[in-house]
Amino acid sequence: MTRVGVIGAGAFGTALASVARLGGNNVTLWGRDPAQITAMQAQGENTKYLPDVALPEGLHLTNDLGDLAQSDIILMVLPAQQLRSFLARADLPTQAPVLLCAKGIESDTGLLQQQILTESLPNTPIAVLSGPGFASEMTRGKPTALSLGCDDPKTGAWLQGVLSSQTLRLYLTQDTTGVALGGALKNVYAIACGLVVGAGLGESARAALMTRGFAELARLAASMGAKTETLMGLSGFGDLALSCTSLQSRNFAFGEKLGREGAFGTGKTVEGIATAQAVLALAARQNVEMPIAQAVADVLDGRQEIAQALHTLMSRPLKPEA
Repeated sequence: MTRVGVIGAGAFGTALASVARLGGNNVTLWGRDPAQITAMQAQGENTKYLPDVALPEGLHLTNDLGDLAQSDIILMVLPAQQLRSFLARADLPTQAPVLLCAKGIESDTGLLQQQILTESLPNTPIAVLSGPGFASEMTRGKPTALSLGCDDPKTGAWLQGVLSSQTLRLYLTQDTTGVALGGALKNVYAIACGLVVGAGLGESARAALMTRGFAELARLAASMGAKTETLMGLSGFGDLALSCTSLQSRNFAFGEKLGREGAFGTGKTVEGIATAQAVLALAARQNVEMPIAQAVADVLDGRQEIAQALHTLMSRPLKPEA
């Protein structure tokens, strides 16, 4: 029985831990808040993030990282902006591959999470998981398919076999850059689509933003060596389609409320906020133009109103579609 350690007891961490446990693995879920872990143990569910969904029998809950010392795999499900500080104080098992499952780019440096992890644990095998999967649906046994990126084909195939199940299908690629960028950048365009819908600008505008946003995403990813087929797959197109069309998406819901009420704040982690600025710095280094991402960052920072940002986009010089 494979020992799976999951770091991060939010919605997605709990969902992955539950699916892995139901798949027959020995799973330990770690959360930093002792009170939350105690409540989950007592109530048999993650009331804070996934209410009314029972945790599977045999799932071990802990706030002691030492309980993950013998893990065969570590699933890292912390927000991207917390990863570096966590690694600075954590003592992870060096023999276990780390599968990065959260989506985002470090705002201060523009680094992908696998780059941060390599700096801290240079000898640790790394993989990246991303794609269109809502935690609430995964935990309820709804069918989900995700992309699994791993440089080493043998390690990737092993992870794929261990973590795939009757309800979770993983598709393997060696393009970790494409998987990471697809998952991170779609959050920015989900906010953009939320802004458009919340402001009442119509479905045509949303479709245009999704399409042109994908073109931006693909240009940046290609400049960093990602493969087009990766971006056309689950972690790029698939995740973009899901996140830009459903209020279950935290980023879309955030943008929709901002567009409708002019109000910030959801009480949930919205990775696209930090990613919007990080991706602009990354695009500048790669000499890639990303006007939609720029418009989102301008709105979030208060430099432009939504109507102004739309006017800026619609006033850009006419050009061939590419």
